[in-house]
Amino acid sequence: MAPRLYTQVHCLRDNQVLLMKRLREPNMSLWVAPGGPIASHESPNEAAVRSLQQDTGLHPEAVQLRGVVTLEMPRSPLPSVHFLYVVSQFTGRLKTDNNNGILHWWPVDETWQLPMPQANACYLPHILSQSGGLYQARYTYDADAYLVAVTLQQDDPIPAGIRL
Repeated sequence: MAPRLYTQVHCLRDNQVLLMKRLREPNMSLWVAPGGPIASHESPNEAAVRSLQQDTGLHPEAVQLRGVVTLEMPRSPLPSVHFLYVVSQFTGRLKTDNNNGILHWWPVDETWQLPMPQANACYLPHILSQSGGLYQARYTYDADAYLVAVTLQQDDPIPAGIRL
């Protein structure tokens, strides 16, 4: 069986990043980037554009892949692979009625103090950094959903289990 695939889209403007406080599980009450599952007929880029439009009302001019991370959790039979994007040019009006969460622009240098999933807190500085290449890592959680290991991956641009 293949891993579950997701996108997360980090919109930037004026040194701020758009995050969403989740109103439901998973990650209820935590701040995350807009995004969601990749449909079977979509590429990761297509899913990133669709998810951003659905969640926020914003239309990206281009999406830039900045990271690919794998999350392994004992309570889930399959790992999940997240394609992490950055968008700096977009059009549209920010939605005020989002069933998934509350959208807010946060100064980038204040995001470290926000409650967010442990893996997100680890990779967010790398994703938002203007230097460096594609960030790749595997995050391993224990049975209590605590992050216990981070393995950086430098060589393989495609996570194991992904078929092209």
